[in-house]
Amino acid sequence: MSEAVSSPVSELASEPGAVDPLPLTGERTVPGIAEENYWFRRHEIVYADLLPRCAGKTVLEAGSGEGYGANMIADVAARVTGLDYDVSAVEHVRVAYPRVEMVQGNLAALPFEDASVDVVVNFQVIEHLWDQAQFLRECLRVLRPGGELLISTPNRITFSPGRDTPLNPFHTRELNAAELSELLVEAGFRVDVMAGVHHGPELAALDEKWGGSLIDAQIERALAGEPWPADLAADVAAVRTEDFVLRIPEANPAWDPDIDASLDLVAVAVRP
Repeated sequence: MSEAVSSPVSELASEPGAVDPLPLTGERTVPGIAEENYWFRRHEIVYADLLPRCAGKTVLEAGSGEGYGANMIADVAARVTGLDYDVSAVEHVRVAYPRVEMVQGNLAALPFEDASVDVVVNFQVIEHLWDQAQFLRECLRVLRPGGELLISTPNRITFSPGRDTPLNPFHTRELNAAELSELLVEAGFRVDVMAGVHHGPELAALDEKWGGSLIDAQIERALAGEPWPADLAADVAAVRTEDFVLRIPEANPAWDPDIDASLDLVAVAVRP
């Protein structure tokens, strides 16, 4: 996107001992960039709300990217291992987040023993994979019986509405809730939760301010290559994690009743 403006999240990059950020390629979310703050916070809410499921556990984050999420998990987990195919990301995490044990490898053939971890975390990654079914089978293999796969992905219905191919050029296949559930069940999982990420009241007000969609307002400026209006830049930079709502229902089956209107899908799948 276009040039950054100062914001609370940009202060992360100037903290004592901070390392140089990974380049912004469009394929992953990077903290510390004001104009990326909306997407960063939208990803962060899922980590924040699902952290209790990682408490005291041996956790693998498959597709750990920049590493900020694995570092959050390290606050509560007994052990966190990150896995990423990108060598530069692996090296970055080793320097920036030393509590995370990093491994370079392919998600289609996880380099871990059978039944070796309690939790696999996979947030905003499966939509990038060519063989999603194979990856899920690998997750099942490395989980201990009763272990959980925590997974999130953009909701195809709202992320690429009315399209046969994903809007994002880095996505191979996007899913709706029924498709994600079907993939998980076919891989051998039991789906215990299917939740959705939604805008809370503050973001709903910003949607109204920006002609119905804060997301569209950002994408429009980015695709046009135009400078952002100062008030749009300020609104995006001020978005907080708590401005998003992750609706995890208690009913059985535990599906968010508004799942098809959600921004991102969040599933908790269990190895029987």
